[in-house]
Amino acid sequence: MKRSAEVRKVLIVTLLLNCAVAAAKIFYGFSTNSVAITSDGFHSMFDGVSNIAGLIAIYIAAHPPDARHPYGHRKYETVFTIFIGVLMLFTCFEILKQAWASFHGEQRPVLGATSFVVMVGTLAVNIFVATYEKRMGTKLNSSFLIADSQHTRSDIYVTLGVLVSLPFVLLGYAFVDPLVGVIVGVMVARIGIIIIRDSANTLADSRAECPVVIQEICKGVEGVVGCHKIRTRGTAGSVFVDLHIQVAPSMPIEDAHAIAHRVVTTIKAEMPDVVDVVVHVEPHNGGDATIG
Repeated sequence: MKRSAEVRKVLIVTLLLNCAVAAAKIFYGFSTNSVAITSDGFHSMFDGVSNIAGLIAIYIAAHPPDARHPYGHRKYETVFTIFIGVLMLFTCFEILKQAWASFHGEQRPVLGATSFVVMVGTLAVNIFVATYEKRMGTKLNSSFLIADSQHTRSDIYVTLGVLVSLPFVLLGYAFVDPLVGVIVGVMVARIGIIIIRDSANTLADSRAECPVVIQEICKGVEGVVGCHKIRTRGTAGSVFVDLHIQVAPSMPIEDAHAIAHRVVTTIKAEMPDVVDVVVHVEPHNGGDATIG
């Protein structure tokens, strides 16, 4: 519960900052007819939308395991992480659409010294938000906060692109404004695809921990002759492990059970992200126990 409260606090702080940044960029972008600045503003607005989605995700993920969800609700956080990736693809589409309209339109951006002040100020806020979310996401093992920090980092790229384009626009090269929008849109799409790919792998129960490491831990427990059929799944901070250990064929069942319990305790002690370990005990057949 404490973790959920901390994640919620981070999301509320970043939501307020993202809303302020988005309002400043969108208002100034529309007032100056700048596609790059307006696109940047909408991207910041989507940062705020993702924060709201995160608050919903954390509320659901914080629920304890129940009869229908014996492994808990942490993967709902991953589901909403995919939402961020999709949101970034939508952001890319909107940026490219505005850039295309600008290339074929008659409106020219009207920029000045104020443009640099607005963009540098909002850039500083974005850097703080991205750094803050990444640090807290790593500390709290939150895949959503880490993905959201990547979303905000893409906003930094957008703003940097706009700042690069401003001198050219002021010199009369108005086409640079939508051109920067296109480049930034592609960068945003790339990050979105990476987020979706990584989240989909988690939902598909891709390997969460290295089986070789787990095998070595098990073999270090007294009484374990071999270890194989190691499977892991889950998210950061909530990993589930299934494995088979081999013991001497003549060992009493009580002793074998005690060894299995030590295996569970040792794995959890050496791998903090592991929350549950299922151990199947079988007699050693004299062969070499492999991982597979």
